[in-house]
Amino acid sequence: MSTDDSAASPAPQVPLWNIANILTMSRLVMVPVFVWFMFLDGSWWRFAAFSVFVLAAVTDRIDGELARRRGLVTDFGKIVDPIADKALTGAALVVLSLQGDLWWWVTAAILVREWGITLLRLAVLRYVVMPASGGGKLKTVLQIVAISIYLFPLHVLPLGHLLVWPAHAVMAAALAVTLWTGAVYVRDAVRAVRARKESGE
Repeated sequence: MSTDDSAASPAPQVPLWNIANILTMSRLVMVPVFVWFMFLDGSWWRFAAFSVFVLAAVTDRIDGELARRRGLVTDFGKIVDPIADKALTGAALVVLSLQGDLWWWVTAAILVREWGITLLRLAVLRYVVMPASGGGKLKTVLQIVAISIYLFPLHVLPLGHLLVWPAHAVMAAALAVTLWTGAVYVRDAVRAVRARKESGE
């Protein structure tokens, strides 16, 4: 085979069911398990829910690294990964509010932004695939850290109730970044769709 023929060969297609996407789907499966544990009585069940949440959050980090390092990035992963993130954090926020650990207005503000941006991504999919941005990843980290502190059974620790204040501070930062990145996504989506339409694609 000539050099020209080799250069013209198409790149191998990434399989849909690769390890990165399987980890993403496993995160979705862990969401109902987490919710179930949260509604069981006892500190050990609360700790179990905390552990499932942290494990699911860790898979978010791992699947992204695997996808980039092994060339397993797919459009499916770009869309489903943020949906899995939102399902996990959204479920945690709702349950925390139901149990009186977090103000409902915080949960509502975050959920409206999160699912609004998800619907926006789907709406502009024919024009552009919008992966998670750096700001979006920071938002996710802040949300996960804050939620993890809220979830941990603080009453089993000496002076554990004082950790509620760091949780409030991190959640405030998460809320601010969440709303800011939402505005940036809307701006970028409008620009991308406008550019594609103007180019006639």
